[in-house]
Amino acid sequence: MTDNPVRVGRASDPQRYVATDQTVWFAEVPDASPEQLLVGLAEEHRYAAEVDGADPGTYPGVYGVFPLRLAVPGPGAAARQVPCAGLTWVGVHPDHRRKGVLTAMLRHHLEQVHEEEGTHVSALHASEPAIYGRYGYGLASLELEVTLSRGATLTAPHLDAAAGAVTTQFATISDADVPERMHACHLAQAEPGAVVGDAGYYARICTQLPEELRDKESWRVLFARQDGADVGFAMFRRAHKWERGRTAGELTVWAVVGDPAARLALLRRLVDFDLMGTVKIGTVGVDDPLLHWAGGPRATADIATYDSLWVRLVDLPEALQARAWSAPCDVVVEVADTAAPWNAGTWRIRADGAGQATVERTTAEAEVALPVEALGAAYLGGSSLVALLRAGQLTERRTGAVAELWRGLRTDVAPTAAVGF
Repeated sequence: MTDNPVRVGRASDPQRYVATDQTVWFAEVPDASPEQLLVGLAEEHRYAAEVDGADPGTYPGVYGVFPLRLAVPGPGAAARQVPCAGLTWVGVHPDHRRKGVLTAMLRHHLEQVHEEEGTHVSALHASEPAIYGRYGYGLASLELEVTLSRGATLTAPHLDAAAGAVTTQFATISDADVPERMHACHLAQAEPGAVVGDAGYYARICTQLPEELRDKESWRVLFARQDGADVGFAMFRRAHKWERGRTAGELTVWAVVGDPAARLALLRRLVDFDLMGTVKIGTVGVDDPLLHWAGGPRATADIATYDSLWVRLVDLPEALQARAWSAPCDVVVEVADTAAPWNAGTWRIRADGAGQATVERTTAEAEVALPVEALGAAYLGGSSLVALLRAGQLTERRTGAVAELWRGLRTDVAPTAAVGF
């Protein structure tokens, strides 16, 4: 730490903001203006840390926020969308590491969300997973990257008729209406665990810089359509490759969005493009039907598992009451939260048979003691509190209390993977 206090506020200088990001991530510097590089990240959602004597060309640290909709468990198997602050662009200048900059920025972010009416949850994708648990973020979902061979058979006999009623339409992300169509479709089709950005987010992912296109195809979008409306989409690009005179191209899929019938129709088209050898599909949830359609993990060419969304309950009672609960429970929990101290203390969590919960402070003796990140991990119904108990991440003071709480939070299907932001 340092006696030079860290001040965090709006980032007023786009050039300095971008220069800091490029210093932190040390990637190729594109030949583009700050406005082009920051498209989709509105000025009011860019923040920076300042200290006395800092380099005037860069900030000691920066972060940004994408306004998102997070699909949380709703009634039955449906999703309910709640506002979510998508933490992004987090970086500390190498000269200011270990000086409290990250802590100051994260606390500033949590205070900003706490003060914002209607938003009670923050989420992120972690570049270094070991960092964010210290600030109350819990790993709420996992992501698979599944590689299939070109021409792979996807079998779903009880879904064939529905998938057959879906047509597909080829588009390019530079087409005028594509960002709006993607946004509307994702908003309508979001499953629990998904995040949906605002219009600016889709404008961002549909923006391509010349450096990103070097020797590469533009990103394409395959829309699934039924009865004249978009019901799903897949964003992908192809790369030429030849091995011993034979085609071995690689098709990379950013995400596939839609109900199971739409996704099946899209995937059957994606594995059937000419000149391809493999199809690598990202943003796949662990319970996604893709593995069943393909015939199991060993029927794939390759499969990898990554952490997906990290969730932070900024306003604990409001966040827990915003989602539907799967079973009745009545448990008193003691929550530890140093980064957002307004959450710390003892709470009584009661959920009824209709899926509604009330969360209130209490003086009763706690039956479970846990860190706030454990509730973030369990929030989407994917990370078992019972497993966290076995792993020594929380304490049970009444036998069966953790299992009772987990039955209320768990869902029949694991949360889907979330697109990057």
